[in-house]
Amino acid sequence: MIELDRLTKAYGGVSALTDVTFTVPTGSVLALLGHNGAGKTTAVQILSTLVPPTAGRARVAGYNVVDQADEVRNNIGVTGQSASLDNVITGRQNLTLFGRLRGLPRKQSRRRADELIAQFELDHAADRPVSTYSGGMRRRLDIAAALVVTPKVLFLDEPTTGLDPRSRRQVWELVSALAAEGVTVLLTTQYLEEADVLSDSIVILNSGRVAAHGTAEELKSQTGATYCEVTLVRRADIARVVAALADIDDVDSDEQNNTVSVRARDGVGTLSEVVRRTERLGVGLVDISLRKPTLDEVFLQLSTAALTP
Repeated sequence: MIELDRLTKAYGGVSALTDVTFTVPTGSVLALLGHNGAGKTTAVQILSTLVPPTAGRARVAGYNVVDQADEVRNNIGVTGQSASLDNVITGRQNLTLFGRLRGLPRKQSRRRADELIAQFELDHAADRPVSTYSGGMRRRLDIAAALVVTPKVLFLDEPTTGLDPRSRRQVWELVSALAAEGVTVLLTTQYLEEADVLSDSIVILNSGRVAAHGTAEELKSQTGATYCEVTLVRRADIARVVAALADIDDVDSDEQNNTVSVRARDGVGTLSEVVRRTERLGVGLVDISLRKPTLDEVFLQLSTAALTP
């Protein structure tokens, strides 16, 4: 449903994307990850026909984004990092307006607005000005506006930035429901948990190039290591434990959760060594275990790795 073949974009000699190639099957969710400036938004802008590529080829819903831009626009929905809503008018009026702009007759546009208001649980605020909406409500309304005419492909550019955990979960549920209905979703995000929960596959961009591509589990396996994680009774013991394990490998700590983790290249052997050293320190432990790497750890390792031009 989405195909990129050596897609390249440069601005004044500065490369934003270089030879980016990947595909997104129909009805699946792809998470596009990368640091700020990695090229995520540029990719979405090209795929949604907002800017042309410098080189390479891209097709969306079977249409070339350059030569068949009108056909692409007729088959996609897009939400950017900022909601594209009129703050003065009501939520219902916004959706009706988007329906009219998409060519729906007046009655059909109003009927579709009512359907989306119910689907996105905005009944209580539908006739209030959008300026009175919370961040989560505005984001839900913005996504609803992109669905006035159900698209084959939906582009979501960091749709949950700035939302509270409850509102973020609501957006996740919406994305999952759309994919279940056969809508293909390309999602850019900086929330690694979001990508892990929602995506069928992940592409990591680094300086405009594809650093890694696969499912979350496939990317986790690429790191080639598990981790030994120690949960301490006292936060004050974290520094001592970090110092005691520093010579093993890749030690990290999380004061909020009272944990220290170390890469366990020897698996159970590393676990046994960590147990011996913490016992010698005499610190209190809540738990000690081996675990797979988190997507955060995978992202940090793969997105900062040197890329071959």
